[in-house]
Amino acid sequence: MEGDVLIINNYHRKAAKQAVAILLPDIKNTAGKFFLSVAGESGAGKSEIAASIAKELEKAGYGCFIFQQDDYFVYPPKTNAEKRKEDIGWVGMQEVKLFLLDEEIAAIRQGMNEIEKPLVIFDEDRITNEKVDLSSFKVIIAEGTYTTALKNADKRIFIDRDMNDTKKARKKRAREKQDEFLEQILTIEHRIISAQKKEADIIITKGYDAIKREDDES
Repeated sequence: MEGDVLIINNYHRKAAKQAVAILLPDIKNTAGKFFLSVAGESGAGKSEIAASIAKELEKAGYGCFIFQQDDYFVYPPKTNAEKRKEDIGWVGMQEVKLFLLDEEIAAIRQGMNEIEKPLVIFDEDRITNEKVDLSSFKVIIAEGTYTTALKNADKRIFIDRDMNDTKKARKKRAREKQDEFLEQILTIEHRIISAQKKEADIIITKGYDAIKREDDES
């Protein structure tokens, strides 16, 4: 998404290094491209951790391309916010063309290297398209709130946060008014996203440690 600004801190880098240490054996043993999802609630640091993982993998000699779920929303950001106000029931996975991202990942897995994907221009509140050449990338990362649900990912990372963490992060980001309506949105999103944690292979804890799912006791 054009207009997105990332602020990457040491704790994002720490989580990325630990996650990459877990992932590297699988990546090395995969003949074709390796597909990874990074999910969690709004403000959890998905974009920052995905970017940090990409940087760590590049150090190890593996080029990465990141798909942002934000590019796959049915409506651009400001229009989508209005749709939510018209009908709170619009909030959820139906807001996103996750099926399209999944189809594109499947096509890439089958050997397609050049695809035309959606691209959100945040400041202009519009969605356009861009062509991307993936021939030089070994690892494809899909990051976004609901990307754990992607059927074609090889490994899934989930950033474990609760609603209080999400509210603090969104307040700090200051993209929207902090009111009762936002509380409703966060409650709906939390219910959907937290249920996906059990599908993850790697959990990023509140202390920004990356652990294998089977080692997680929560």
